[in-house]
Amino acid sequence: MNYHFKIHKEDGGFWAECIELPGCFTQADTREELLLNMQQALNLYIEEPSDSKELACLPDDSIKKSKTIVQVALDPNLSFSLLIKHFRIKYKLTQKEAAKKMGFDKIYSYQRLEAGKCNPSLKMLSKIKQIFPEFSIDYAISNHR
Repeated sequence: MNYHFKIHKEDGGFWAECIELPGCFTQADTREELLLNMQQALNLYIEEPSDSKELACLPDDSIKKSKTIVQVALDPNLSFSLLIKHFRIKYKLTQKEAAKKMGFDKIYSYQRLEAGKCNPSLKMLSKIKQIFPEFSIDYAISNHR
């Protein structure tokens, strides 16, 4: 899953802002350092506190790369958990309802999926796909470097 950053050059360095995520920006002395900082800023922006009511938007795939617009890959664990949350909300399910549909005895097990704190098995991926047919593991991990 790739977000897009617009790079700005200023005297003595660079700064970049994520086009899709207002308030997600970073700066650096060199372009190489900026690329690393963009990855870190993106991951920190998406990795929200567990009690947060906010949900980051998904990337806008219509944005095209250019000399000043670059794609930055989100950490695959964060991509996975963000997609799960988006689909749960799209299907108007509570965490408890989603946990029950997946066969979890405890809501905590489901919450670990949304927190990116687990390594889902093929069986779990199959359950996710049954509940959220549009879910794509390929989209979650696409273009990760």
